[in-house]
Amino acid sequence: MKSFFLRGFTLVETVVVIALMSVIMVALGSLLVFFYKTNSYVYQQAIATIQARRGIDDAVHYVREAAYGTDGSYPIQNAATSTVTLSADVNNDNAPEIVTYRLANGTFSRTAVGATTLTTTLSTSVVNGTSTPIFRYFDKAGAELAEPVDVSKIFSVTATLVTQVNTGKGSSAFTLSGRAQLRNSRL
Repeated sequence: MKSFFLRGFTLVETVVVIALMSVIMVALGSLLVFFYKTNSYVYQQAIATIQARRGIDDAVHYVREAAYGTDGSYPIQNAATSTVTLSADVNNDNAPEIVTYRLANGTFSRTAVGATTLTTTLSTSVVNGTSTPIFRYFDKAGAELAEPVDVSKIFSVTATLVTQVNTGKGSSAFTLSGRAQLRNSRL
């Protein structure tokens, strides 16, 4: 009569299985960390792009709505490549405020001065350089106005924001632009 013995795993087989499972778990863990880092970068870039779009939309809206000041000053009072100052009714009280858009330390913001002063951050992670001005100004014929800009000749304005997160890791920059024609211009 033959007797059959139930046989278990040997020590060598057990060690090999544990080693293989460890390698697989480390690979899966590394892959999971990679996916989380990639997802975090994509999320941050999406947020920066959304903020930049809102900043462009805000600037274009108020440039379009710019009106002559109560003192008769031009709708756009100061025009430069990284700042613009204009008269617009920001708080809907039928009295124009002095509105300034500016880029400082990678932050694009709007400051409205009227009865009170209110500064609003519109976008962060902005990396516009000297080769990509935020504001460009055009006359009625569509010709770009050279620096220093004569505010009496401004007919339309183009706003461009370049946004990028993790600039040291070779990430892509996103460029967003908008254009507005002054509605209340007497040109």
